[in-house]
Amino acid sequence: MLPRNDCLIAGIDEAGRGPMIGPLVVCGVLVLSDRIDELEQIGVRDSKVLSVSRRTELADKIREIAEQIALRQISASEIDDLRGKGISLNDVEADSFASIVTELKPRRVYMDAADVNADRFGRTVMERSGISAIECEFIAEHKADTKYSVVSAASIIAKVTRDNEIKRLHRIHGDFGSGYPNDPKTVAFVRKLVETGSVLPDIIRQSWKSVERIISEHNSQQTVLSDY
Repeated sequence: MLPRNDCLIAGIDEAGRGPMIGPLVVCGVLVLSDRIDELEQIGVRDSKVLSVSRRTELADKIREIAEQIALRQISASEIDDLRGKGISLNDVEADSFASIVTELKPRRVYMDAADVNADRFGRTVMERSGISAIECEFIAEHKADTKYSVVSAASIIAKVTRDNEIKRLHRIHGDFGSGYPNDPKTVAFVRKLVETGSVLPDIIRQSWKSVERIISEHNSQQTVLSDY
C-alpha cells in the first residue's frame, strides 16, 4: 500500500548547470515526512561541501531512506538544440523540475530556484507540472540545498550521477577534467580540438560563451597569421 500523499515531501536540485562539457542532471528525492530527520542524522549537506567519497557514501544511504528518486539528464547537445530555439537554461530546468514533480506527486516540494526571482520559478514549475497549489505546496528558494536536507539529498544524488557520467565520458573521449570552464584541463581539451580543426564532440556545449570564446580566439589568431 502506498503512503498517504500528505506524508510525502520532495526535494529537487540540479548538478551541472555551468559546465562547458557534459550533461545537466536534475534530481528529485521523495521522502516520508517522518524520515526527514534521518537525512540530517546521516549528515546530508549541500553536495558542494562534501568530498567525492562522502557524496558516494551518502548517496547509497539516501537511496535506502527515499521512497522514490527521479532523475533527468539533459545532454550538452540537447541544451545546445534548445538554446538554439530560444529556450533558456532556466526554462530547461523549470521543465525538468515540473516533470519530476508530476512523477513524484509530493504533498510538499522544496526546490533550489534557478531563476533570480525564486517565487516566479516556483510558480512556473507549478504551472508546468499540472499540479495545483491545493494538491502540492511549492517552495522555491535560493540556496535551498543549504537549508533543507531533502534538497541537499537531491543535490548529492544529482552530483554523484553527473560525476559518474563524466567518468564514462572520460573513457570515451579522454580525461577532459571536470568539464567546468574554470578547469584548465577542460579548457585545454577544448582548445586542442579547436586548434587541430577537429569536429567538436557533442559532449561539448557549443552554445556556451566559454566555448565560443576559445573558437573566436583561435580564429583571430589565424587571421593575424594569414596577414603575414
